[in-house]
Amino acid sequence: MATSSSSSSGREFELEKEIKRQEVSLDELSSLSSSRRVYQKNCNLFFLTTSEKAKTSAQKQLDSAKSQIDKIRSRT
Repeated sequence: MATSSSSSSGREFELEKEIKRQEVSLDELSSLSSSRRVYQKNCNLFFLTTSEKAKTSAQKQLDSAKSQIDKIRSRT
């Protein structure tokens, strides 16, 4: 049981880092004009896209990380 607890706390820490990363990304993308082109990382490749599409993707990742961390916290 102790390994499960330490494993979930490690996962929770990683999710907290991901949430901070996505929040910073959203803030940075929000400061750009909507027509601005940006590079978005997909796996190990970068693709040129609009800042609006990148913001949408970052918001989805943020929402996913928040829901995962909520599930972990509700178990403990």
